[in-house]
Amino acid sequence: MSDNTSALKALVRGALEEIAKEKGQDPASLGELHFERPKQENHGDWATNAAMQNCKLLGCKPRDLAEDIVRRIGSDKHIRRVEVAGPGFINFYLSNLWMGDIVRDVLAAGGDYGRVDLGKGRKAQVEFVSANPTGPLHVGHGRGAAVGDVTGNILAFAGWNVEKEYYVNDAGLQMNILGRSAQSRYFELLGHPEKFPFPEESYKGHYIYDIAQEVVDARGEEFLDQPLEESLPFFRTYAAGRILEQIKDELGEFGVTFDSFFSEKSLYDRNLVPAAVQTLKERGHLYEQDEALWFRSTEYGDDKDRVLMRSNGVPTYFTSDIAYHKEKFDRGFERVIDVWGADHHGYVPRMKAAIEALGYDPKKFTILLIQFVNLLRDGEQVKMSTRSGQFVELQEVVREVGVDAARYYFLMRRSDSHLDFDLELAKSQSADNPVYYVQYAHARLCSILQKAAEKGIAVPGVSAFDPDAIATPEEKRLFTKLAQFPDEVGRAAADLEPHRIVNYVHELAGDFHSYYNNGSRILEESGAFRDSHLLMVAAIRTVIANALHLLGISAPEKM
Repeated sequence: MSDNTSALKALVRGALEEIAKEKGQDPASLGELHFERPKQENHGDWATNAAMQNCKLLGCKPRDLAEDIVRRIGSDKHIRRVEVAGPGFINFYLSNLWMGDIVRDVLAAGGDYGRVDLGKGRKAQVEFVSANPTGPLHVGHGRGAAVGDVTGNILAFAGWNVEKEYYVNDAGLQMNILGRSAQSRYFELLGHPEKFPFPEESYKGHYIYDIAQEVVDARGEEFLDQPLEESLPFFRTYAAGRILEQIKDELGEFGVTFDSFFSEKSLYDRNLVPAAVQTLKERGHLYEQDEALWFRSTEYGDDKDRVLMRSNGVPTYFTSDIAYHKEKFDRGFERVIDVWGADHHGYVPRMKAAIEALGYDPKKFTILLIQFVNLLRDGEQVKMSTRSGQFVELQEVVREVGVDAARYYFLMRRSDSHLDFDLELAKSQSADNPVYYVQYAHARLCSILQKAAEKGIAVPGVSAFDPDAIATPEEKRLFTKLAQFPDEVGRAAADLEPHRIVNYVHELAGDFHSYYNNGSRILEESGAFRDSHLLMVAAIRTVIANALHLLGISAPEKM
């Protein structure tokens, strides 16, 4: 009974299903069972309101149903006693045996402890960052990168076959603006700014000078006398390619890698855009008006219909997005997740409408919105603007506070909530810095085991674990927390909430620090007490390391 809530749920559900069948009810109609830790420890280890939840369906008074459930559960060596309380709560008091199961399962599974099989090998795709290759990544992109990367990690740990993808917006107006920006700086560096004055609509960061200088160094004056429109394709392609290389390097430094980079331009090269339009047309979702082609997105909850083909025959950005998402589902993904900036929230209804209109299950498509990051330096917010060039690059922040701190801070809150990123706190080595707090717990655990080894004391086999040696409420709380990890992974995967793992590991670290600071003296003891507590320490260390690994954060042995 290492995963004690799952085991208890199975017992209670089994009893409820027996009762349902006897009363002629379909067991499948029973509600999902919920267990929680009682606020007062003398009320047991776990409690459920299953009787109150299902009493109406089964035609019973809640307390009578609770007592019937308890009778049917019978005896179990892991359960010390079961009580019915109040109007129908069922309180479970566990024996200490389950703690031995926890130690055995954690140490036997090692780095795999916490894995669940929700995905059952089905294909899932997480598409994130996907910033236009028009400039370096800023801290806002960093939050999306962390959320997308860890969402993929958690889904994979939960049994999904995950592919992480970056959608490269290498077609359209922004690419032309980028090309002209580099082109103008090229002429400026060669001393001929009059040939192409810097456009008002342009990218002004110093990186544009760097790109232009590379062209000067490699190609000299080759483009000086060429017509502007003739050399523009080179500058557009070269600038976008160099920036994409830089983005890949920055993300790699941040611990983020992708399985694939999907080119928007390839949609047009493969004629996938007109194919998607044709699919919608055949399904009766398009109409013509004012010489433009419209999608009836209002039929699926959008606030207005959307133009797919302008009157001049040029497709909108939305059209290529529809083609891209059709291509995703055609690749066989059974769960498609997009990570977007919160400024795209208005785009969500039309994209969901398109998915459904194409004939795909809308429940298989999820958009995670990433709220803005307020980067604080000396107590003041730093504003960011890609066009003006006045922005703080992700790489700058990562190099200042470190990869671990940057990733942890980006993941601390729900992705759809605003985030204040305090640079000074992120760099501090104190308990007030949450990433330091968690990593220090892991280092402390490693230190205990290292000191034991130095004294010639080895961590024993799990058969040496004596549950009766674990006596204090603080110790039992630690074991309960270890048992919850698989469930936390499952919830984080089901709800796409990576911050749940951050919250979990912070609470586990806090429980351990509290236990340690209250005078733990494991190595001063002997026999079953010392052996059992060394096994406990090894188990806690494993789970903290597993959680940090999911977050892409290191688990240092010394600090």
